[in-house]
Amino acid sequence: MQDQQIINIIANLKGRRNYEEKKAAKLGFASLYEYFEYKIIKEKEAAEDKKQELEESKTSEQIKKTKKSCSCC
Repeated sequence: MQDQQIINIIANLKGRRNYEEKKAAKLGFASLYEYFEYKIIKEKEAAEDKKQELEESKTSEQIKKTKKSCSCC
């Protein structure tokens, strides 16, 4: 099954298509489609990691605020 988003990205490459094909081949991908599929998956994972990191930092800030026991800290 082919993803329509990836097909649109490949169709809109125009002058950059040769560059992207060479880059995909250099990285070991069999096709341009596989390369863009990989890039989209990595972008989604990075966004999820950033979201999770934000949530963790918020909870750690809340813990720090509640641990204050004296007025000097």
